[in-house]
Amino acid sequence: MTDSALPATALPFDADEILARLMRWAACESPTFDAAAVNRMMDLASRDLALMGARIDRIPGRMGLGDCVRARFPHPAGDMAPGICVMAHLDTVHPVGTLAKLPIRREGNRCYGPGILDMKGGTVISVEAIRLILAAGMQTKLPVTFLLTSDEEIGSPSTRDIIEAEAARSRYVLVPEPARPDGGVVTGRYAIARFNLKTTGRPSHAGARLAEGRSAIREMARQIVAIEDMTTEDCTFSVGVIHGGQWVNCVSTTCDAEALSMAKRQEDLDAGVARMLALRSSANDVTLEVTRGVTRPVWEPDAKGMALYAHARGIAQAIGFDINHQSSGGGSDGNFTGAMGVATLDGLGVQGALAHTLEEHVLVDSLVPRARLMAGLLSSLE
Repeated sequence: MTDSALPATALPFDADEILARLMRWAACESPTFDAAAVNRMMDLASRDLALMGARIDRIPGRMGLGDCVRARFPHPAGDMAPGICVMAHLDTVHPVGTLAKLPIRREGNRCYGPGILDMKGGTVISVEAIRLILAAGMQTKLPVTFLLTSDEEIGSPSTRDIIEAEAARSRYVLVPEPARPDGGVVTGRYAIARFNLKTTGRPSHAGARLAEGRSAIREMARQIVAIEDMTTEDCTFSVGVIHGGQWVNCVSTTCDAEALSMAKRQEDLDAGVARMLALRSSANDVTLEVTRGVTRPVWEPDAKGMALYAHARGIAQAIGFDINHQSSGGGSDGNFTGAMGVATLDGLGVQGALAHTLEEHVLVDSLVPRARLMAGLLSSLE
């Protein structure tokens, strides 16, 4: 049997080859807020995809953030015909220099590195899937496009329009975010809203005239406790960023913070948003401003998404494993495409654990099975 007659799931995937590319990508640090670093990662991915025959479109970044890359693979139907979009982000939460604390290394079945799980691992297995399909002389039934974005970790404020425009041209969206702990996939995601908070007080000398000041930091501390105490089973609230003051011998004039709210249902998030926007200062001589930031809409499982899941599950079972599905907390760009009604399947990436920490790692033995699953989807969807 020639390679072109093989099913895509039987192509000769090699864990060491996949891991070599993944380690190279993970070594290219790309934190969201460092546009130059993200663009170096986009350069690396662009080169790899161009070598496979993709037409590369570089979309300049905005809001001070990095570029996006769209890679379209040639197809008899024309690369603009409705097809498959592999939607992935190459920004990470790890600052440049994290490699000193989280070096790229393999220890048994684990390979560690910044962003290696979320989500360079899933992106790399997707790249390997299309590479082997093309190398075998196979033709996908639908055109395949990769959209690699630069700001997913902060809610995709500069790329949502690009994501939605590409999804509107697609029949399917495949999102290789990390697999669930049991290896399952994601068929829905919770709604998420972000908020920017600012308190403004009155400065004074903290040593000589402390009583005359009104501390913005103190007011923000009160608000943080109140905000996090609003958490219920239906809607959660957390504060993850805070900046205040400049000199320790001055009562702080301003303090800024960022809060996150998440709910399984849109109506619960809407109620949470109303509660956040209704917050008021605890004192007349200190002000509080709350503004709504980036929002990800709830993505609820629908018939098209569940049919796509059933198709993927059949492929997985033919390979030799099973995949459950679930709605998941933690947003992704699948929130946008799924909420649009485009058939979307998320969580197609590799297995691992401890994303966003200094112990982030992938499980090496998941690389080949997950790459085979992606290859099966890319080759069979029609």
